Amino acid sequence: MISLRYHAVSIAAVFLALAVGVVLGSSGVSDRVLAAVSTQRDDLGAQVTRLTAERDALAAQERGADEFASRVGPAAVRGLLAGQTVALVVAGADVQDRDAITGLVDQAGGTVTGQVELTDAVGDPARADQLRELTSQLLPAGAQLPAASDTGSLVGGLLGGVLLARDGQAPSGRDDADSVLTGLTSAGFVHPGQVPGAANLVLVLTGGAQDGIDAADTAAVYARLAAQLDLAGRGAVLAGRSGSADATGAIGVARADPQVVARLSTVDDVQSGTGRIAAVLALHEQLDERAGSYGTGTGATDGAAPAVRVVPGA
Repeated sequence: MISLRYHAVSIAAVFLALAVGVVLGSSGVSDRVLAAVSTQRDDLGAQVTRLTAERDALAAQERGADEFASRVGPAAVRGLLAGQTVALVVAGADVQDRDAITGLVDQAGGTVTGQVELTDAVGDPARADQLRELTSQLLPAGAQLPAASDTGSLVGGLLGGVLLARDGQAPSGRDDADSVLTGLTSAGFVHPGQVPGAANLVLVLTGGAQDGIDAADTAAVYARLAAQLDLAGRGAVLAGRSGSADATGAIGVARADPQVVARLSTVDDVQSGTGRIAAVLALHEQLDERAGSYGTGTGATDGAAPAVRVVPGA
């Protein structure tokens, strides 16, 4: 007769067998999982090693290209801006970019007459109405603003009228330039600084892509400002860093308008030696009433830089 004790022992044996099976099964699964993870880890490690090597190689190539550009830059631009004057309009640009390009303009025979450094308030939609009203108040007697309602075009028209010369005609007098820039500075739209002298070319120098929820609107202000300045003098170049050709970068907005880039030259990589040379070469091509889109970003349809023209006797 089967006793209760027998039943208890049998049930215990069954549970023991199940426990052993689970342990053995888990051990087998764990070994397989560990093996798969180890293989994946080795594959990822190999990819990291390869990508690190590629990154280091690209960084070395970039350093070599910049070193080469710094050596050939003065020769590449020599004489191309002889007798020309250039005004800088700076909007969030890197100081190193500004100084490097200023040096190249000097080596090209041109003269930088000074700079106007815009504050972030110029691209702030919350202050657009104030800026539009201010441009009308500061407009010199006899001058006209463009038939536009956006702040970029209005500020570009105002600055162009007092800073830039075209077809041999000088801009408004020095007193008008002082008044306009003093007014913009007092309202917080321009950083304090010396008023630039009259120029026939202008370089609008920006950074990369704009940040924040109003990034696209801010980028549009600078793009339209540059386009309007281009109409006021003998030509303009809009230059920026990597990212400036994106949808939230000033160059990206400018390149999205065929009518703008038909006249305005753009350079999207002035953080590099090649881009800085391209900016100066682009100023030269503006004198010949030509324009191009240069760099490495979206819409750089004309290559890294304008073709170099050799100046006889330079």
